[in-house]
Amino acid sequence: MSLDNKVIQSKNDKFVAKTQQIPYSPVAFEKGEGAVLFDHDGKKYIDFLSSACSANLGHGNKEIADAVRDQMYNITQYTFAYFNTEPPVLLAEELAKLPTGASDNKVLFSATGSAAIDSAIKISRGFTGRTKLISMIGAYHGSTFGALSLSALSINMRKSLGPLVPEVYHFRYPDSEHSWQECIDEMKDAFNHYLPADEVAAIFIEPVAGDMGLVIPPKEWIQELRNICDEHGILLVSDEIQLGLCRTGKWFALDNFDVKADLYVLGKSVGGGLPLGAVVGRQEIMDKLDAPAHVFTLAGNTTVCVSALKSLEILKRIDANKLSVEKGQYLERKIENLRERFPFIGEIRGLGLSIGVDIINPETKEKDPTATAKICYECFKRGLILIFINQSTLRVQPPLVIEYEQIDEAVKILEEVMEDFSNGKISDDVLSEIKGW
Repeated sequence: MSLDNKVIQSKNDKFVAKTQQIPYSPVAFEKGEGAVLFDHDGKKYIDFLSSACSANLGHGNKEIADAVRDQMYNITQYTFAYFNTEPPVLLAEELAKLPTGASDNKVLFSATGSAAIDSAIKISRGFTGRTKLISMIGAYHGSTFGALSLSALSINMRKSLGPLVPEVYHFRYPDSEHSWQECIDEMKDAFNHYLPADEVAAIFIEPVAGDMGLVIPPKEWIQELRNICDEHGILLVSDEIQLGLCRTGKWFALDNFDVKADLYVLGKSVGGGLPLGAVVGRQEIMDKLDAPAHVFTLAGNTTVCVSALKSLEILKRIDANKLSVEKGQYLERKIENLRERFPFIGEIRGLGLSIGVDIINPETKEKDPTATAKICYECFKRGLILIFINQSTLRVQPPLVIEYEQIDEAVKILEEVMEDFSNGKISDDVLSEIKGW
């Protein structure tokens, strides 16, 4: 007999280390279908999070489940570190073809997106013979030591964990307070005074700053970074872990900016719901390191790669990029309509089915974390999974397979919650349960 939400939460509190969960709501999901989830109490939810973009095709996909089951009947995995099985080789072939104009790409597998970032650090340093790395303030690249060293989003990620990977330098990401020209000038100033450009191995970017609030930079900024990399022999590494594979209406989020990276890092959704990370890049770069510089027993896991292959097949068949754009525009228009009624809705930023919605104090125009937390928690209670990032940005990223009727239902829930918040009907008591980040 299945446990209920309350019992699962009590066991979680007793046995699970608290550092691996960000408190949003004590819900335990039991099953799902498409963009709908059900918890252990039988309650239905519409998913506006897609399991942090790791479930782009939603939940309970029968094609992926059947493919995984059939593979496990044969052989679950045999370590790709020593021998071949067919699925990881076929998957590498498919991933290598994804970048626009690809001809000689190769793929390096890891077990997670964070580990894939570490792969990219090793590859960058190995290929260039340089040690220094550049990332952005507000970036989130993962939680392994290399990925954490590149990240600069939350001080709690770094407290008491040093020393981190050395020679990582952080510069500002363009936002409402810092123009793209100012951000570029800051980097060039560093090159002139304390950071020799010819010692920099790579610049790591999120084409869209995900956990900073889904901030979309000017195209000129990314294009100028590409120019800087070309001028100084630096590799440009695009972190596509959250927004890659059709989430923004392109295979890679970087494609929205008419720029090509030297390395693309994948995670989250690439495994079709199972753990997988990968780096895609040119052969001359990828083959610079010899084994066993980056070998994992379970990287390129046979069954996980079957899931990934089936996921890619489905994304292509349903034209997921087109769906992402069309559904994203539909959903963004609905949220824009809400802004006409609720003055606490600030900026709305969208690319495909990835939309950030700022919640602000209408008088000061500053972030309003309390209002944001109340709105999200009440959405949970009424059957909508919607979280917030960077204190006061609603993270709206439903599965690409969400139906239009489900979008309408979800927005209706959000509208009713915002109406109740406006009328002071959501108690401060909920703030003791929801924290976010």
